[in-house]
Amino acid sequence: MVEGIGPTGSGGPPARREATILHVDMDAFFASVEVLDEPSLAGRPVIVGGPGGRGVVAACTYEARRYGVRSAMPSTVARRLCPDAVFLPGRFQRYQEVSGRLHELFDRVTPLVEGIGLDEAFLDVTGALRLLGDGPTIARDVRAQVQRELGLACSVGVARSKLIAKLASKQAKPRADRSGVRPGPGVVVVAPSEEEAFLGPLPLRSLWGIGPVTARKLESVGVRTVGDLSALPEDTTVRLLGRANGSHLSALARGHDERPVVPDREAKSIGHEETFPVDLWDVDELRRHLARMVDATTTHLRKAGLAARTVTVKVRFGDFTMVTRSHTLGLPIDAAPAAGLVASALLDSVDLARGVRLLGVSLSGFGDGGAGIQLSLSLDGPGPEGGEGATGGEVDGRTGRSDLDGAAEEAERLQRSWGEVTSAVDAIRERFGGAVVGPASLVGPDGIRVRRRGDAQWGPDPGNR
Repeated sequence: MVEGIGPTGSGGPPARREATILHVDMDAFFASVEVLDEPSLAGRPVIVGGPGGRGVVAACTYEARRYGVRSAMPSTVARRLCPDAVFLPGRFQRYQEVSGRLHELFDRVTPLVEGIGLDEAFLDVTGALRLLGDGPTIARDVRAQVQRELGLACSVGVARSKLIAKLASKQAKPRADRSGVRPGPGVVVVAPSEEEAFLGPLPLRSLWGIGPVTARKLESVGVRTVGDLSALPEDTTVRLLGRANGSHLSALARGHDERPVVPDREAKSIGHEETFPVDLWDVDELRRHLARMVDATTTHLRKAGLAARTVTVKVRFGDFTMVTRSHTLGLPIDAAPAAGLVASALLDSVDLARGVRLLGVSLSGFGDGGAGIQLSLSLDGPGPEGGEGATGGEVDGRTGRSDLDGAAEEAERLQRSWGEVTSAVDAIRERFGGAVVGPASLVGPDGIRVRRRGDAQWGPDPGNR
């Protein structure tokens, strides 16, 4: 790859300066942090994720990837592929801490940093070129700083668009197979004149927005690579995929991605979900789990100074099918009792006969917290039982309208009356810890069962129920 990005051509007025965007992606982030903190794990196949029979792999070292282990794989499959792997349940708070230090480093390079999860980010360094050097130089310096200050490795893609920078960072990563682990180039630069050659051989699903269904439609007309898609007339792609999606993917295949790097991107939702050691049918037990998640989620919401208008409950059954139920309220809420009432009503609308493998709740539709709120809640009408991704079905034929009207009235009263109570609870937890005060429904023989961010993130602890 040519190490440099800038205007091309000669004669006439000077060309508009192209953007220079970096995509920085940490290498096996969670697993690498574990190795950093426990050097004796270096060179060993380390897997971070749910260690039990129902867990999934969150991350793994390249030594584990040699055996075919990959993210999102069931832990049972990973253990079969790599019997000598070291399984670790993960420490989400530690990863957040290291991620915070990583972003502090990015902020010293440019104010235009768009974080994508904990372990990757886009950096628009166009305005820093005169001070720090060209894109490849900045990329190499970032890699060196990450290694020096954090003791971790990252891969960097450099291009004039976010799409190509992200694809380039993937090409920069190490490779692992049965023959061993081979270091990657670390930095891959795609100059504007090289974009077509770079994109052409890539598989279709390299492009954002192409999933299995879209890929099958394109493959049915002989399109199997990004180059094939770019050669397909746009009107043909539109007829095949619809105007919006067809035009969008046709542009991406030609390397046209005008999206800017958006710094300080706000979260779209805050939530928790948990996979249980065994499928659950008991509604009261599920409500207790839901109450823990709602309590933790509203606490995070208030810490961010936010309130939310939309409550969503997610249920995955023992047969791996999934439904979601969501409702948008008239005004935002941030009190656990009010959000819990809505979440409980949504859970009641789901037929749990298949047994619940995973339960989750999230809050979205954010507004500023602390404003005066008079809640208007309507959970009208029956909703579809739905399949994966079904939304908006708040109630079904088993739930009476009068029950929901009562829930609406009570939620309004709770949201109005709990402002000072939640402030006091937050102050106590800030001083003495999250497990010293909480809803009575969460009190058990061992005290208050609080839900902490990252708990059961990738599957249940086989020792807990």
